Amino acid sequence: MFDTLNTIEARFLELEAKSADPNFLSDSQTAAALMKEYRQIEPTVLKLREWRKFKKEAEEAKFLSEIEQDGELLALADAEYKSCIAACEALEAELRVMLIPRDPNDDRNVIVEIRAGAGGEEAALFAAVLYRMYAMYAEATGFRTARLGANETELGGFREIAFSVEGDGAYSRFKFESGVHRVQRVPVTESQGRIQTSTVTVAVLPEAEEVEVEILPADIKMESCKSSGAGGQHINKTESAVRLTHLPTGIVVECQEERSQFKNRDKAMKMLRARLYDIKQREQNEQIAGSRRAQVGTGDRSERIRTYNYPQNRVTDHRIGLTLYHLEKMLNGDLDELIDALLTDETAKKMQND
Repeated sequence: MFDTLNTIEARFLELEAKSADPNFLSDSQTAAALMKEYRQIEPTVLKLREWRKFKKEAEEAKFLSEIEQDGELLALADAEYKSCIAACEALEAELRVMLIPRDPNDDRNVIVEIRAGAGGEEAALFAAVLYRMYAMYAEATGFRTARLGANETELGGFREIAFSVEGDGAYSRFKFESGVHRVQRVPVTESQGRIQTSTVTVAVLPEAEEVEVEILPADIKMESCKSSGAGGQHINKTESAVRLTHLPTGIVVECQEERSQFKNRDKAMKMLRARLYDIKQREQNEQIAGSRRAQVGTGDRSERIRTYNYPQNRVTDHRIGLTLYHLEKMLNGDLDELIDALLTDETAKKMQND
């Protein structure tokens, strides 16, 4: 382990020296990539140096305990030695975790797509609840969001909505949301007070760089149309909405959030690129590890990663068996406890497979 850590530190020092070169910023793209690498390995190097400090202090305390004659000073030296050894062991455990290979997509921006599943209007209304939850979480975390497209219902729900989340580590925090979310509550349209179970599917796609996914102009069919929705002043009367069809795959994306057709096309291309990148990633993963489950399944009520139970104020994540009893807090964007638990579970599984 420490051979690997020493190699990382050597690379850190190399990057440090490069950044001090007066010509470092002459190639802005290369400089940005190197600084990103520097920031990624810096916490590991700092943790390694902290370990070395405690290791040295432990050796000094042990030396003192071996030569010290005074009983009181001997006890102090022994206590110091034990404290430093405990700190070293804790830091070693943290360093092992830091050496686990990261998901290469963790630092990417993401595109989140939410679609109403089983449950009709109630599912569409809960899709709007999830969108609000994610938007509030993103804001609290310092991420930026932008709507890319939506199909609204008369009651204020969403048959589907897509939005981007931008910021360092966005994918690492949102990637666990992919799948079927099940809600159990009394719908606003229910006069008898009966609980209904509905589902919403969520897909989280890492945003792809243009160079990673080649899209030929000849493979794109672009159509312009008037924006549609539940009505209101924001609906455009000009044909600014854009629908793109990727002919080789049949993927269709739409964007109508901007008044400018050019901006809508740009956002639609971003969505298309993310979907194609996701397909590419899946194909690579299948070649390495065999077939893997699709992100969102069919949307059937029996498939779910998480259940939101309103009468019991309960949220249960079925992947890790975690149940929390503060539903309202979570729906207001307080997701860190749940996401941290999912990250811990992911790390534990990676360590088992290491």
